[in-house]
Amino acid sequence: MLNKISFDKPLYVLAPLAGFTDLPFRSVVKKFGADLTVSEMLSSDALAHGSKKTLHMLQKSHIEDPYSVQISGSNVDVVKAAVEILNQHNGIDVIDLNCGCPVPKVVGHGSGSSLLLNLPLMSEIIRTIKDTSNKNLTSVKIRLGFEEKNHIDIAKAVEDSGADFLAVHGRTRAGKFKAAVDYDAIREIKEAVSIPVIANGDIDSYSKAKWVLEHTGADGVMIGRGAVGAPWIFNQLRTGREYIDQSLKHEIIMEHFDKMVEFYGLPGIPMFRKHTHTYAKGYSGASILRNDINSIVDIQEYRDRIDAFFKNNEMVL
Repeated sequence: MLNKISFDKPLYVLAPLAGFTDLPFRSVVKKFGADLTVSEMLSSDALAHGSKKTLHMLQKSHIEDPYSVQISGSNVDVVKAAVEILNQHNGIDVIDLNCGCPVPKVVGHGSGSSLLLNLPLMSEIIRTIKDTSNKNLTSVKIRLGFEEKNHIDIAKAVEDSGADFLAVHGRTRAGKFKAAVDYDAIREIKEAVSIPVIANGDIDSYSKAKWVLEHTGADGVMIGRGAVGAPWIFNQLRTGREYIDQSLKHEIIMEHFDKMVEFYGLPGIPMFRKHTHTYAKGYSGASILRNDINSIVDIQEYRDRIDAFFKNNEMVL
């Protein structure tokens, strides 16, 4: 099969982020600059048991090409069954194993960053995915360790297990999302393995992304929370232009809203409120907008309100 992912130049990747990186959001960042989009994390157990909700989350936009599906799991047989389900779905180019999620519910099941405590099991699961999958690539998302850093051992285990590339969140599980990101450790991983390395963690601006690429020597950057409220960061990286015109921001925001309504229907309105709040940060009249949209339930009325706001407004911060 043709491999659609090239590391000849930096790869710009949208990180999976529960509750945010759904199909509408992914389609927007893809249209405006991301090289690779990744599904929200899917439970191998849920996939293997045919959960309708989980299977619905597999859906992708027609422009998401290439496309990666991230799974979590700690049971080899269940992960294999989940991959066999994914094998039946076309349009998936990468199966990614999550070995970094710090959420207690995930860790408590032995998945996510718990796998960093059991590298032989992690390696067996990676090999199982690689051997079972009919997709082009297998990747792994890791942290630097669980309580303490053992990032080189983890990265080498990922490489030795046959993964084609890895993404590194530059914190331990204990660091969650608060500790300082250790970009030096990401650079050490890049120097220690021969497979491509994607840097992740607190990349929240064009200038920060460029600095991380230079400092770590990574083959790309993966951006999650930094893209929420600012999905145009991928356009900045793709075009090399740090300044984003207000008209493009307005276009992207409206595209996002339209995709939410197209995908979810009327429930897309309350779901988009959190995005509206984030988009409006730093704008004059943001608090008035937030109050207004919290009571709007009609699609056209909501669209007209945010259309006028972002078309005729400029950030003040």
